[in-house]
Amino acid sequence: MARPRKPLLSRARIVECALALVDAEGLPAVSTRRLAAELGVSGPSLYNHFRTKDEILDAVADTVCAQVDVSMFEDGTEWRAALLGWARSYRAALSAHPNIVPYLAQGPGRRPSQLAMADAVFGGMVRAGWPKPHATHIGALMRYFVAGSALGSFARGFVDDAALYGQEYPHLGEAHLLAGHQRDVDEGAFETGLRALVDGLALRGPAHRA
Repeated sequence: MARPRKPLLSRARIVECALALVDAEGLPAVSTRRLAAELGVSGPSLYNHFRTKDEILDAVADTVCAQVDVSMFEDGTEWRAALLGWARSYRAALSAHPNIVPYLAQGPGRRPSQLAMADAVFGGMVRAGWPKPHATHIGALMRYFVAGSALGSFARGFVDDAALYGQEYPHLGEAHLLAGHQRDVDEGAFETGLRALVDGLALRGPAHRA
């Protein structure tokens, strides 16, 4: 029997296509009509795999979160090192797909990977000796920080035009150079903030909490 000319439609193909659209054009680009056209299928065929567009976006968001490493919360890693490792992995996953971050920021909902991540972080903090309310606060704090850092680039927000800043903004005389050092600036800012957060938590850690 001859092979079909086009790969059979599957959840994985739909999610892959939707993620590519989100990455290239943002969340508004995703619709069942657009996906069907991109995949070369009829619109109703998508409903054999997903009931709604939101279900597709949930699957896309969950695919991104599935890339985040949470193993450090299960293998006995000290809690500060675990938070550092997780936050870096989390930011790497979100920074690769920044357009999905606003959708992820709504919370885990029913998404398995996000729920598993929340469970791992909360469980890891409780096992380290944090009271449950504090463990919840730490998980929320880290999510706010990581998601915010992945939404955009601080360095790219300054245009490469030295004349723009001039004498009116005397402390921004080198701001036009920031975009050329985007990685150093953005990653340096993230690491500075991350270290400050974890060091601050350590001052109120299980052995020193108020």
